Amino acid sequence: MPAQLLAALTAQGVSVPFPIQAATLPNTLAGRDVLGRGRTGSGKTLAFGLALLARTAGQRAEPRQPLALVLVPTRELAQQVTDALAPYARSVRLRLATVVGGMPIGRQSGALRGGAEVVVATPGRLKDLIDRGDCRLDQVATTVLDEADQMADMGFMPQVTALLDQVRPEGQRMLFSATLDRNVDLLVRRYLTDPVVHSVDPSAGAVTTMEHHVLHVQEADKHRTTIEIAAREGRVIMFLDTKHAVDRLTQDLLNSGVRAAALHGGKSQPQRTRTLAQFKTGHVTVLVATNVAARGIHVDNLDLVVNVDPPADHKDYLHRGGRTARAGESGSVVTLITPGQRRSMTRLMAAAGIAPRTAQVRPGGEDLSRITGAQAPSGVPVTITAPVAERGKGGPASRGRRRPTTSVRRATVRKPSFDTAA
Repeated sequence: MPAQLLAALTAQGVSVPFPIQAATLPNTLAGRDVLGRGRTGSGKTLAFGLALLARTAGQRAEPRQPLALVLVPTRELAQQVTDALAPYARSVRLRLATVVGGMPIGRQSGALRGGAEVVVATPGRLKDLIDRGDCRLDQVATTVLDEADQMADMGFMPQVTALLDQVRPEGQRMLFSATLDRNVDLLVRRYLTDPVVHSVDPSAGAVTTMEHHVLHVQEADKHRTTIEIAAREGRVIMFLDTKHAVDRLTQDLLNSGVRAAALHGGKSQPQRTRTLAQFKTGHVTVLVATNVAARGIHVDNLDLVVNVDPPADHKDYLHRGGRTARAGESGSVVTLITPGQRRSMTRLMAAAGIAPRTAQVRPGGEDLSRITGAQAPSGVPVTITAPVAERGKGGPASRGRRRPTTSVRRATVRKPSFDTAA
């Protein structure tokens, strides 16, 4: 690797590679195509990022003609990848541009016109910029598909293949995915040449640092149980099926005295970015989310994920759970199920290769408190203010008179991009 990259790694305190990095880097630095199967949180971003930066270092992009491309399914993951690679890109003087829906397209087209060697993008917005003449992919020599299985699940396959058809045919391709189902397999066969395959922490196995609990609860007790778990010490992400359910639970938590915030596709990108920042600083202790947040969120020291609504399939379960126990830390995933959901949950766990611990719980119960840290909430309503945290400081959790917390600022209505679902 270039000396500047090694110096940047040392400066960031990175001295020993994670297994997926040690496995793939010798091949990726040599220009081989790689198929990496790795659990989320296993260090994939630097595994592909360091190789991509090392192979692009020393080159200069023409306006509108990037040299390397990272495709990701969601805006949050695009931001996470950008943040992770930024210090290393600076060390080798490469310009990074992030191209995602929900943000002003003018600024993104300006970054591309100014020349950016590396572009991190969601498929829909990248297609929009290509259609406008603001970007061409014919100089892209290194292409990465991160979370390829979710791109397939979200219906991005037609856009992804159309984009891959535009990059340099002899270029290097890296594909990373937690699962390799039929759609991903099609991509591999069509676009990867004699790939080196590395499987690290395969998705079928439960993560050793993660505990899995299935808590049986009566329908009438579920809401109160959820609120008591949310009132615990420390942060928690709670997953529900719909935006409406997320907004409703968030408001109930705020009314109960729990510092909660909602994250779903109905929020504008600045709102989503602000909410995540508040959660990371502890200004908000409970993130209530739909599956939009199941990938692309990295929060240090998050030790509990709660499936208030059980996920639809084992892939969703693994990715929701992947928000905790990252980078070797420990954590727990708790799923609340009512009597009618037992059979489907048993099937889902079998498909995920997980043998969870089960318990019957009720609000105020000893088991609930022992497993999740649940406790009674204060009952004093709180309002999450627009934080001073945006200026680099944490602000108080409640202030003055109550204001509705789920109100949405008037946003400019933009033509929807393909990846607004993200």
